[in-house]
Amino acid sequence: MRFELYKDHAGDWRWRLRTTNGDVIADSAEGYRHRGDCEHGIALVKGTTAETLVVDMSAKIAASDAGKPA
Repeated sequence: MRFELYKDHAGDWRWRLRTTNGDVIADSAEGYRHRGDCEHGIALVKGTTAETLVVDMSAKIAASDAGKPA
């Protein structure tokens, strides 16, 4: 896998994580004005470990949706 840094059409820095077969499995979802800020975002993702919590939010989302008018 590799992280790719690039500038978007607005001139902001973005990153994406690409697998060896070319699929993008994650991206920055926001543009960064400075390259260093974008690199910091990559470092945060790289810093996640097996101890990082995974939280199932599906029940909370379903309960929230149930209270909305149709």
